[in-house]
Amino acid sequence: MKTYVPKASEIERKWLLVDAKDQVVGRIATQIAALLRGKHKAEYSPFQDTGDFVIVINADKVRLTGNKEQQKVYRRHSGYMGGLKEVSYQNMMEKHPERIIEKAVKGMLPHNSLGRQMYRKLKVYAGPDHPHAAQQPEVYELD
Repeated sequence: MKTYVPKASEIERKWLLVDAKDQVVGRIATQIAALLRGKHKAEYSPFQDTGDFVIVINADKVRLTGNKEQQKVYRRHSGYMGGLKEVSYQNMMEKHPERIIEKAVKGMLPHNSLGRQMYRKLKVYAGPDHPHAAQQPEVYELD
């Protein structure tokens, strides 16, 4: 018995449209990460990028559970002494609401060059409009 491994030219990628309106951030991020990895396909393999392109609209209408809206903080560090930067969830939602979903999904992908390749297939938009109509995305209903 041999294991089937698809060639890069055999991998068929679709464009999927996900509406994030009134969805919980973590729940939607896990499903988007699975779509980007290709885990919903029969030809999935962990060492290949078999996933689809994912367009997320209405990123400004996502929600969090519990007290996370007041307590959640996004941190990054420049690498220099005292270089810790902190941004609260409210500030991130006001200025860059699409980054909330981007950061959640990126943390769920592999942390290597394969994960970076998968992450490039994610397109997130704050409002209901997106510039990918020419790709004819299919509407994907989340669980």
